[in-house]
Amino acid sequence: MSRITDKFSNRKAFIAYLMAGDPTIDATRGYVLALADAGADIIEVGMPFSDPIAEGEVIQAANGRALSSGTTLEAIFTLCASLKSELSAENRDVPLVLMGYLNPIFRYGYDAFFERCRECGVSGVIIPDLPFEEKDEVSEHCERYGIDVITLIAPTSGERVARAVDGAQGFIYLVSSLGVTGARTQITTDIAAAVAQLRRHTTLPVAVGFGVHSPEQAAKIRESADGVIVGSAIVDIIAQGGDDVAGAIGAYVRGMIDANHE
Repeated sequence: MSRITDKFSNRKAFIAYLMAGDPTIDATRGYVLALADAGADIIEVGMPFSDPIAEGEVIQAANGRALSSGTTLEAIFTLCASLKSELSAENRDVPLVLMGYLNPIFRYGYDAFFERCRECGVSGVIIPDLPFEEKDEVSEHCERYGIDVITLIAPTSGERVARAVDGAQGFIYLVSSLGVTGARTQITTDIAAAVAQLRRHTTLPVAVGFGVHSPEQAAKIRESADGVIVGSAIVDIIAQGGDDVAGAIGAYVRGMIDANHE
């Protein structure tokens, strides 16, 4: 069992996302620790990219702010390395997952990228624009360095599900709705049916993301899925700023976790 999969063993996992370098790398470090201290089980760290095709307005804007602050892949690796011992501590034990697009990883070099992930304490990666038919492009490298590549499944995957989850690692990221990221007032996808279909083809835990932002949504998803993923709502708190952003993030996450675990 990987370190990521293990986080689903005893409870419904809460997975939090934020963008590295929004508004600065130093600020991101504090926000990651705030998420961990609030009880996040896994933290996704976004890698900014100029053409984030899967993102809605909130995370697109975060990409822009992060790029404007000079955030690079090397700066993100340095950030992760600085967090490695603190997030591995017994009182936290929170895996980091990098989430971003294939082009920067390709330009960095697959082998070099996954080697740096291992060195810096990164446990997994999510690459939204990597089709499962082309995952062999990176699988050799992620296996060499023990990095989970998380599989995304859309509500429209249909008969492709069995092939898409073959060889999947960590957990299955079930996209709650068609379209891009961003908070939604209503999630109309039959999550229970989608999770049931996945369970016919994989024993990996299933976490649901894209649009989840309220305790009520989290509680509903918890009924069938193994975890929830929240991103845009956290990024929006960061965008609003204020005197105590870390405190606001922590309070929000604790409220979501209470709904997720009750």
